[in-house]
Amino acid sequence: MTNPIKTGLLAYGMSGKVFHAPFVATHPSFDFRAVVERRHKQATHDYPGVISYDSVEALLADHELELVIVNTPSNTHVELAQQALQAGKHVLIEKPMAATVAEAQALFDLGREVDKQVLVYQNRRWDSDFQTVRQTIESGQLGQLIEVHFRYDRYKTTLNPKPFKETPVPGSGLVYDLGPHLLDQAISLFGKPLRSHKTTGRYRANSQVDDYFTIHLQYPQGLNVFVTSGLLVANPLPAFVVHGTTGSLHKGRVDTQETQLQQGLSPTAPEYGQEAPGHEGTLTVVGAGDEKTTTKIPSVKGDYTGLFEAVYQALRNNVSYPIQEEQVLWQMALLEQNPGDWAFLG
Repeated sequence: MTNPIKTGLLAYGMSGKVFHAPFVATHPSFDFRAVVERRHKQATHDYPGVISYDSVEALLADHELELVIVNTPSNTHVELAQQALQAGKHVLIEKPMAATVAEAQALFDLGREVDKQVLVYQNRRWDSDFQTVRQTIESGQLGQLIEVHFRYDRYKTTLNPKPFKETPVPGSGLVYDLGPHLLDQAISLFGKPLRSHKTTGRYRANSQVDDYFTIHLQYPQGLNVFVTSGLLVANPLPAFVVHGTTGSLHKGRVDTQETQLQQGLSPTAPEYGQEAPGHEGTLTVVGAGDEKTTTKIPSVKGDYTGLFEAVYQALRNNVSYPIQEEQVLWQMALLEQNPGDWAFLG
């Protein structure tokens, strides 16, 4: 592959090691050139030849870099993305892109002003379980959809040691942590909702931010979509439940990519992204005479490489990036919405 995209990471913590470096290092269309590491210099051990800069300013001064991945704490995304754009770099920004619609719009506008692309990292579109749900819905076997539930549940009584996740500042709390994953999946399937209603709560001892939320999205033709997450769910329900006029689908959250990457498996390994047996989805279809047929639906292969391929195509071939600007702005409006009242998305 000629002319690979010279890429830099703004951090080499968990997200840098797990969700970004393995892909920019193995995808032939990328050249993993640099990373910011203020204290511990680990990247050069894992990826010999990578430049480890001491500061964001030093990395942005690297004239060879074309793409900067903004994978720092969420409350720094807007400022650092602005700096990277003004330094003449394209940006790939982790979720949440910003805390408000206005901030997100300003970044997209700045990108157009400096002729650089602003791309948002929503890797969960490439999860194996979600891809399976998408394929099943698009197959038409469920008929007209009536009710859809997407959940992301955990059981964590202790507060997160990362202060930016537990401090009540704009963009903090579970809504902004896991909400972007669930909302992006819903928006990628169903588009812009007609209206929405948000409920949030705090249940962990001494929590200063929300640790539970549910957002009800209403769509045309009576479709109701619920995205829900909680940090005190001891026995999670299926992560994906879809009911239609001719069938129902239940699917657990079983994507294995994060675990495999944490264990050091390369995205190029044959077993990467393959779901383990025994976690298949359950599809129940109603036929003539209301006869029900239930089958097991194995997941398709998950692969976050698809996101990086989309980044490459957007930057080198001007192909439309699948996580579109308007979709991100709809997501931001839903995240920013005050709890308690129905809101229309304009």
